[in-house]
Amino acid sequence: MSTAPWITYRPELKVLDCTVRDGGLANDHNFEDGFVKAVYEACVAAGIDYMEVGYKNSKRLFAKDRYGTWRHCDEDDIRRIVGENNTSLKLAAMADAGKSDWRTDILPKEKSVLDCIRVAFYVHQVSEAADMIRDATDKGYETTANLMAVSTSQEAEIDQALEVLAGTPASTLIVVDSFGSLYAEQIERLVKKYKKYGEATGKQVGIHAHNNQQLAFANTIEAIIHGANWADASMAGLGRGAGNCPMELLIGFLRNPKFNIRPIYQVLQETMLPLSRTLDWGPCPQYYMTGQYNTHPREAMAARADESRRNAYVEFYDKLISDV
Repeated sequence: MSTAPWITYRPELKVLDCTVRDGGLANDHNFEDGFVKAVYEACVAAGIDYMEVGYKNSKRLFAKDRYGTWRHCDEDDIRRIVGENNTSLKLAAMADAGKSDWRTDILPKEKSVLDCIRVAFYVHQVSEAADMIRDATDKGYETTANLMAVSTSQEAEIDQALEVLAGTPASTLIVVDSFGSLYAEQIERLVKKYKKYGEATGKQVGIHAHNNQQLAFANTIEAIIHGANWADASMAGLGRGAGNCPMELLIGFLRNPKFNIRPIYQVLQETMLPLSRTLDWGPCPQYYMTGQYNTHPREAMAARADESRRNAYVEFYDKLISDV
């Protein structure tokens, strides 16, 4: 048994950048092309395995006059940034069960520059998710299964969902800590559970952590220790509310010589730092509270959007516990 595994690396471990997709939940995906291009170029230069460019969500439910380009990821828009993407970086998009016209909007792979469709769903939507995974796989894509808000699901529900997913062609089952409420022991238990269901059909396990309690990086490490071979992260931790595991920390930890961390610090300095002056994200007391109480951060996001109430922590706390 290795006594110092942290000084080596696991070559099979893949990293996905979710800056644009998850970060877009902080501004309705209204990123300028220059921002998306900068993140793309940083991912290519850094040797990141996948970049999630946004959602494949319904234009009926997410109108184009309100939501930005990266809520829909039309082919012309993606190609405007990446061309034919003649690089080693694979491109991914997320399709939500119940929010995507996936039968029509996800094109056959030969007509798309995307490589991977990530199917996101709540436990009660697992049947539709299984159909979505099969549809995207039949169209030629790699697929992943992202069971959201797992911290709010009952054990029997998780087991049933994983049993269904094990029978799909998804390559990876992702442990998703949507509310940033999970601790290391829970991450360990979930990764081992997902591995048990996935091993029979050769599926990998991944981790997508939110940073409400400033545990996204620690929980990502914990998942990797217990066998997760796929890790999500974002530049400067940009993501919904408290954000995600910071890419700069993850790449520094992994020690894989194929990764180059310098382009990540460059995009932090030149792109993320200016954005942080106009867009609010990252851990703060309201997100600590929603993480500790295992609740969706939408109310915390709304509270912080009101600059006059942004620092009214006690008021937010009193309202939160009255609703629990």
